[in-house]
Amino acid sequence: MFEDSLFLLITILISLLVFSAFSSGSETGMMASNKVKLRNLAKGSKGATRAIKLLKRPDILLSAILVGNNFANILASAIVTILMLNFFGGNVLVGSIILTIVILIFSEITPKTIASVYPEKFAEKSSWLLEKLVLLFKPIIWLTNLVSSRLLDSLNIDPKASAKNDNLNIDELRTLLEDHGELIPEQSRNMLSGIIEMEDLVVEDCMVPVAEIIAVNLAESVAKAEEVLMQSEYSRLPVYEGNIDNILGILHLRNSHSFIEAFESGGKVKPLLDETYYVSQSTTINTQILEFLESKRNLGVVVDEYGEIQGLISIDDIYKEIVSKISHKASQEEHEIEIKKDGTAIVDGNTKVRDINSLLNLDLNEEGSKTLNGFLTDYIEAIPQNNICIEINDSRFEVLKIEENTITKIRISKK
Repeated sequence: MFEDSLFLLITILISLLVFSAFSSGSETGMMASNKVKLRNLAKGSKGATRAIKLLKRPDILLSAILVGNNFANILASAIVTILMLNFFGGNVLVGSIILTIVILIFSEITPKTIASVYPEKFAEKSSWLLEKLVLLFKPIIWLTNLVSSRLLDSLNIDPKASAKNDNLNIDELRTLLEDHGELIPEQSRNMLSGIIEMEDLVVEDCMVPVAEIIAVNLAESVAKAEEVLMQSEYSRLPVYEGNIDNILGILHLRNSHSFIEAFESGGKVKPLLDETYYVSQSTTINTQILEFLESKRNLGVVVDEYGEIQGLISIDDIYKEIVSKISHKASQEEHEIEIKKDGTAIVDGNTKVRDINSLLNLDLNEEGSKTLNGFLTDYIEAIPQNNICIEINDSRFEVLKIEENTITKIRISKK
């Protein structure tokens, strides 16, 4: 009888310690699990689906886990007291010390450590029993949550809001990509980075500046127009008369033969041109892509708030911004940046400030002029007449070449 009672109490005690370990591990596993990984597992796992459902109400889940854990620990303490009083000479203090050490090692530290290393697996495997515990302890959970909810309301805290914490903003997505970049192939990582950065881009960042627009000027000769059409790599070109601000329309190269004939004979060329599509320079790239698709256009004339032409933007220019992220070398070639052996860089004046910051790891102000030429001109508040050297932050900018009041070549080096 003595042995049977002792065996039964020890069996119950071990079972309670195991349950306590399960509760502790489940708490850590559920709370530390990555929701994205769980949603991915949920595609083929009922356990992961249950875990996601339970995590939608963390207050109820935690209440069930803590009720079960405290119940197991308190009952285990009572059984140890009975064991020490009836079978081990009544030394309750020694029993309490031993139970505390056992609970810390086997029911707290060990299961929580395992759960923190494999949180999704722990959450997936424990979800079935946790779902049952939520139903079993529902009356107690309702009572405790009734009091707890009043306290949370007084602190202006909504327990359901934790489900919204999984939504990441652009900066958090960028940080996530940087922290876990080694898990993604470099080309894919660069492409994803380019797509994420699109959220910060506006049309002005991707457009071809007005000084670089290739267009047909009706005020010039037919021979000049033919030369422009022959040498152009674009399928559509603006047509203007006298001044670029006086754009008559957009010429598609399929109509170039008829256009030249009409131009040469002095006939009307406007019927051969597509209507000019104007775009605001402050429009976000995401919005502009949608507008291009909805309007079935792929070329727009960029204007500022006063309606003055600032450049051209095409769907290809936007895609190029993304694709150029694939290769650092390709980006350097695209933006005409030549890195020398001594670490200095020879940069084209029309290179965008944003690209220079990205490729050369600088921190130039991107809020003003978008090109390096404009940035330096604004900085010195004048158009340089001679080659000069300017120190900005920790970098030295040496003007190497000036053409038609425009800085065309700059050497950049660290101080």
